[in-house]
Amino acid sequence: MQTSPKHIIFFAEAVTLAHLARCISLANALVKLNYRVTLAADSRFNSLVGDLQFPQIALHSVSSAYFSAKLAQGLPLYSAKILCDYVEADMKILEQFKPDFIIGDFRLSLAISSRLVNIPYATITNAYWSPYADIGYPIPELPLTKLCGVALAQKLFNLVRPLIFKIHSLAFNSACKKFGLSALKSDMREVYTHADYTLYADPQDMVPMKPLPGNHIFIGPVLWSASAPLPDWWETLPANKPIIFVTLGSSGESRLLPMILETLSQLPLTVIAVTAKKTLLAKTYANVFVAEFLPADLAVKKADMVICNGGSPMVYQCLAEDKAVLCIPSNLDQYLMTSVLENAGRGKMIRAGKANPRNIREAVNQMLANKAEVGDTGARYSLAIDKITKLINAV
Repeated sequence: MQTSPKHIIFFAEAVTLAHLARCISLANALVKLNYRVTLAADSRFNSLVGDLQFPQIALHSVSSAYFSAKLAQGLPLYSAKILCDYVEADMKILEQFKPDFIIGDFRLSLAISSRLVNIPYATITNAYWSPYADIGYPIPELPLTKLCGVALAQKLFNLVRPLIFKIHSLAFNSACKKFGLSALKSDMREVYTHADYTLYADPQDMVPMKPLPGNHIFIGPVLWSASAPLPDWWETLPANKPIIFVTLGSSGESRLLPMILETLSQLPLTVIAVTAKKTLLAKTYANVFVAEFLPADLAVKKADMVICNGGSPMVYQCLAEDKAVLCIPSNLDQYLMTSVLENAGRGKMIRAGKANPRNIREAVNQMLANKAEVGDTGARYSLAIDKITKLINAV
């Protein structure tokens, strides 16, 4: 007797494109293996994802502007009320569709709602958020760094970080208690990564880790590219100079883009850049070619070097193609990825708060002059989808 395919619902917290993109990439991989897939996500990025191979159902997420403002101020991202509302929304979907398995990307409420309906739940995250990560924590761009300077702010951050991580866990634990569940350890990292299965979207040797429990699993980078048309200038780009791809993404410091492009326009380079609909450029330059969006995989392949915000999806896209990458991070997620990248000797960082024409010009010239192929593309940056199907099939 033939059994019906397992049904997996993905919940994407679409505060940034990356969380949605990873869900779509994994969902596509499972569809090819004949699993039944549904995506629950806000529609704000639908114009970029194109036609999907599976149904999408509406799911409310806080606005990207609200999320970015909380990040910029170093404040907890969600209140207990928002998380409780999320749980209620999750529950309606889970009770209606009754999936066999849940996969979420930064939908923190699923750690509560999945337990209430007793459905196995896996979260997609990065290993540098793990409580088992053996790393330091660079201070992101916060009011404190502007007030005290980076060096002093970092010392203060090191002292108060455990308290900050505790404060950022309070809303979630309050929501747990409301639904009659035990609170987690008072640590933001526990809240960000708690699930029946914690899936790290990184190469296994990229982030130094302490010994892991068996339900914490490295699946490799989850790569994805926007469904964006290629601009008219794509096929006629000059090929006699190094090509730099500049993308600050949906969560980078978009205010820096005009300065970066003006700086690069003065160098013997060809520059391709995306605005992500976040920046209006008042000036144009003969060697700078701009689009609202580009397919990341094709842009990275064409480039000799990439300048990005340090987010893990773009960083891993660059490493998979063995391209030099200069990161200009602003939030903690980007700083964590960038610090891991620098420690691995695979890229360089300029803090968003310190970025200026001089240090950008120096970094670009140095990285282009010293670029050496590492040759670790391929399997190291491949998705181990079999590790996920093994979990699903065990249900």
